[in-house]
Amino acid sequence: MREWTKEQEDAITARNTNLLVAAAAGSGKTAVLVQRIIQLITKDKAALERMLVVTFTHAAAGEMRERISAALLDELEYGNENDPHLRNQINILNRASISTIHAFCTNVVKKYFYLIDVDPNFRIGDTTETSLMRMEAIEEVLELEYAQESPAF
Repeated sequence: MREWTKEQEDAITARNTNLLVAAAAGSGKTAVLVQRIIQLITKDKAALERMLVVTFTHAAAGEMRERISAALLDELEYGNENDPHLRNQINILNRASISTIHAFCTNVVKKYFYLIDVDPNFRIGDTTETSLMRMEAIEEVLELEYAQESPAF
């Protein structure tokens, strides 16, 4: 069993509050969040479909999902094999809201586009596309400025 620092233990056991875990790379953020989620599910009988877990990278979101899956399977194998709540959480893991913050925000906008007057077929441009769009916007602004009369000195 892993030994947690006081700060990590506080993050794992905090209840009835929103939680932001911010720390340096390699400090154990993912392990702490996974342990927190597992305790919420096993001890507090919380449901994954009522949780929002966001990260900054697709790799971190994928790793989080894999670690939660492994930890739930371990819980099931080592002592809770007859727990229907635990079995249900394993079954719904693939539908759980574990994603990047960008993916979460995109889903919210796509779901509620009509409330914010956004085209429901919007998409996020890739790096090359957005760089070209930025350059075009800069050129357009500069051309408009150059087209105006020269100021008198």
